[in-house]
Amino acid sequence: MKHFAAFVALIAIITAAGCSKDKPPEDQQKTIELSYSIFFPASHLQAQTAEAWAREVESRSDGRVKITMFPGGTLTKAPQCYEGVVNGVSDIGMSVFAYTRGRFPLLEGLDLPLGYPDGVTATRLANEMVKKFEPEELSDVHVLYLHAHGPGILASTRPVRGVEDLAAMKIRGTGLSAKIVSSLGAVPISMSQGETYDALQKGVVEATFCPVETLKGWKQGEVIDYVVDTTAIGYTTAMFVVMNKAKWESLPADIRTVLSEVSEEWIGKQGQAWDQSDADGQEFVRELGKSFIELSDEQRRAFVSAVQPVLTEYVSSTEAKGLPGKEFLADLQARLAQAGGE
Repeated sequence: MKHFAAFVALIAIITAAGCSKDKPPEDQQKTIELSYSIFFPASHLQAQTAEAWAREVESRSDGRVKITMFPGGTLTKAPQCYEGVVNGVSDIGMSVFAYTRGRFPLLEGLDLPLGYPDGVTATRLANEMVKKFEPEELSDVHVLYLHAHGPGILASTRPVRGVEDLAAMKIRGTGLSAKIVSSLGAVPISMSQGETYDALQKGVVEATFCPVETLKGWKQGEVIDYVVDTTAIGYTTAMFVVMNKAKWESLPADIRTVLSEVSEEWIGKQGQAWDQSDADGQEFVRELGKSFIELSDEQRRAFVSAVQPVLTEYVSSTEAKGLPGKEFLADLQARLAQAGGE
């Protein structure tokens, strides 16, 4: 009888051990809920691309991660999004570096008028630069990835075929683009995108610097007559997708791997989304019968020369802060030159 009891006990131990082996660790049983604050409205292609990122993370984690989206600045407004992530208001956030001028002095170099050809290139280079330089200004978050729009161009109510045509012209420009406007001899007028349509229609401004996608997304193509190919000085606007650092560090290693792998893939997808938006904007303006102006090689060089003080100011201001702005700019320009030759 004793032998039989010992046998039964042994079977029970083996069975329990087997069940325990099949049972996942406690941290793999709980659903990890994450909040994602994004300033784009839900209808914007960039918000839809971010939504697809979230669903892909959920899928690859076998449902262990659930991400709730808060588009349109409903959780944190665009200028407060980054600090909202730092302080845990949201676990993840997407917004624009330039919305808090001076907060990211080295990364302001990404937005300079360097002649970005498209959104895919701008997005790829933004990520490469952050990985190489590891800016201290991003040390209070975990960076998932960056993205950036295609070249900012000039959309105008009157023809512009050279720098001289911009003299005293009133142009909508904010932040860095305002500096570009001033360097070209024009008068920058600061306003939001939402105000720009009426300003162009009423003549408060005569032109605006913007990515082509804006002409459809904000309907500004309806109130301009010319799209000037100023891609020689095409600037971009770099945007972040970052995660609260403590939240990131609390995640299981395999979930961090999922987030990293999906984010790496979305660098290309987010850049492609910007290029698709630009293509849609171009088509929208063409259907409206607006004119496209190509600059001569001489005028392209004149535009490039005119904005050099903006680059010089960036270098001097970063160097004064002890930041490697000169190296950052030279590296970025070299990568752009290489991208142009590929």
